[in-house]
Amino acid sequence: MMSNARCWKRQLAALATATSLLSGCATVGSEPGGLSACPPAVEYSRGLQARAADELLLLPERSVLAEMMSDYVVLRDQVRACDLP
Repeated sequence: MMSNARCWKRQLAALATATSLLSGCATVGSEPGGLSACPPAVEYSRGLQARAADELLLLPERSVLAEMMSDYVVLRDQVRACDLP
């Protein structure tokens, strides 16, 4: 008699993967008073923003930090859009 354990392992792996992917689609917590779906955006003063811009210009060309900062801009825009009614 052949074992079907290998088949069950594949199905279990597929179920775990699907559950993981679908849980990322949740937009609100299931418990009242839980975490908000929209994280707060940190506000920076104009002076601090100007200083950051100056420092960003001093980075070497094709800097990884510059690339990460551009990703951060996108995330901040998404947070702001999330807070809109």
